[in-house]
Amino acid sequence: MIYLNGDFMPIEEARIPVLDRGFIFGDGVYEVIPVYSRRPFRLAEHLRRLQHSLDGIRITNPHTDAEWDDLLARLIAGNEGDDQYLYLHITRGVAKRDHAFPKGVAPTVFIMSNPLLTPPKELLASGVAAITASDNRWLRCDIKAISLLPNVLLRQMAVDVGAVETVLLRDGFMTEGAASNIFVMKDGILLAPPKNHLMLPGITYDVVLELAAAHDIPCEVREISEYEVRTAQELLLTSSTKEIMPITRLDGKPVGDGSPGRMFAQLYQLYQNYKVTVMRGNTTDS
Repeated sequence: MIYLNGDFMPIEEARIPVLDRGFIFGDGVYEVIPVYSRRPFRLAEHLRRLQHSLDGIRITNPHTDAEWDDLLARLIAGNEGDDQYLYLHITRGVAKRDHAFPKGVAPTVFIMSNPLLTPPKELLASGVAAITASDNRWLRCDIKAISLLPNVLLRQMAVDVGAVETVLLRDGFMTEGAASNIFVMKDGILLAPPKNHLMLPGITYDVVLELAAAHDIPCEVREISEYEVRTAQELLLTSSTKEIMPITRLDGKPVGDGSPGRMFAQLYQLYQNYKVTVMRGNTTDS
């Protein structure tokens, strides 16, 4: 079951006009929210990021937080599985093709649920391979825009060589992954790139930094050089659907000793413990 412009329906029945600006221009934003035990994970933070994206492309939010909460709860209840991930997709709406914003047009709102399949244990035990590439995307990567062709092409570069992710470099510094945030462990310190217009502010990124601070893990948020990436003892990949994963090979060379390290093991366990706490409703997380 999906939600489209006020109606719940089977996905096979969903129809969107070809003049929707999301189809014509990629004029819209999206959000991905993991659901554990039928509870949206850090919903308030996801809705704040959605609002940031909407503000960034000047679309009025079609719903209040309370309305989003109700819609998402109904969609979760209408789909199978305790663990799901919700995909929210909002475009500027349907209008005659013209680059200028149309007036008086209602946004298109689409939400669907898919099963949430977190990385299998064997992959976490071995780690994954990644490659590097020049970050050639636009300069508003902080907006979670649906026009993802640059990310698609960069991610496919990794797939083509049997890797999982592409680590992006711009002007000698790391920004993020094609579909993830990247952390570097160097000399016992967890390094994270700063939030700015060159990276998407990840929700899991925030959790990792909060857990590091709460458990006295040395951490610095600053620009990370390409040299530090290539000489890291550990590289970690984070996203809402992949959670935390170790990158153990980069451009065909081992990261550290080529196996998941202590930093990954510690943060992964802390993340799982935190997730259980949130699912039980023992925190203020929404």
